Amino acid sequence: MFIKRHGPPGSPPATLSPHLVDGKARKPAIQLIEYDGDHIEERDITDVSELTRHIGSGKITWINIDGLGDTEALTLLGEKFNLHPLALEDVLNTGQRPKVESGSDYVFAVAQMVYQDASRRICSEQISLFFGENFLISVQEEGEYDVFDPIRARLRGGRGRIRRAKADYLAYALLDSVIDHFYPVLEELGKNIEDLEDDLLEKPSREMVRKLHEHKRSLSHLRRFVWPLRDVVNALLHDPSGLITSPTKVYLRDCYDHTVQLMDLLESNKELSASLMELYHSSVGLRTNEVMRALTVITSIFIPLTFIVGVYGMNFAPESPTGQKLPLNMPELYQPHGYLWLMGIMAAVAVIQLWIFKKIKWL
Repeated sequence: MFIKRHGPPGSPPATLSPHLVDGKARKPAIQLIEYDGDHIEERDITDVSELTRHIGSGKITWINIDGLGDTEALTLLGEKFNLHPLALEDVLNTGQRPKVESGSDYVFAVAQMVYQDASRRICSEQISLFFGENFLISVQEEGEYDVFDPIRARLRGGRGRIRRAKADYLAYALLDSVIDHFYPVLEELGKNIEDLEDDLLEKPSREMVRKLHEHKRSLSHLRRFVWPLRDVVNALLHDPSGLITSPTKVYLRDCYDHTVQLMDLLESNKELSASLMELYHSSVGLRTNEVMRALTVITSIFIPLTFIVGVYGMNFAPESPTGQKLPLNMPELYQPHGYLWLMGIMAAVAVIQLWIFKKIKWL
């Protein structure tokens, strides 16, 4: 669900190690989008050398790389845009904490993209952004899922100011899409936690506790993504490079507000999950007390009955085998219907005890 990859321990700095799947490096999918206020062009790149022919065309260039199995494209783009080798290494080592770094003529940002796959599992992957005045490079771990389709639709439709703005606004739009997609994930997670509340009250079980622990673990992972993401937006708001224009910073302030709202939502869900765990323990304790009370009532009923049976089980006869009378022994042994009388007395004792227990609200 939340998988992080790191370079081999002891490797030298700026080592670019491709990600291997089944021992093989898969070729990434590269998409190129060039646009200005009047035109937009999209194409899939099969040869990374084609990228150099589309750079510096005067349009805004968005290069999206899906997959980390081939370092050739990153190396080529690093040479073309003077990207620092340590930043390229951070792209491939996907255990990075969300952060922002400024280069000589570009800004490098790392964030965690969260989404739900086809089976509704919460998944995350690192998204790395390099952007300058007229270019943006986005690098994703996988190509099957991303959260950028609404941005592509806005570019194709020419809606809003995205086609007229510089690459900094495109970077804001991508980051805003990453942040907005935390909301449905957190809302569904919160709904699942609330559904557990009713079940825990009615019939607590170990399976519910297991699900609650899974939700708490997911919240902890999401919290590690959202907290630094707020710092990322704040750093972009105060970026000294001049690559982020004042109009874009207005929109980034809205992004910052969204991260604060996400933190509030995370904390409320975390508190709810903690209270549900306390509710589970209380419910289990309450059920245990009810069982113990029922067992205590049953035991209390049988104590006098056991005493009566024990007394008559001693079998002291009222006379000896020779017919001699034995005073103070048990004359009831030879009483007609003595067995039935004794069973009736025992039943009456049990009924009286049940009436007393009910009157004092033990039952």
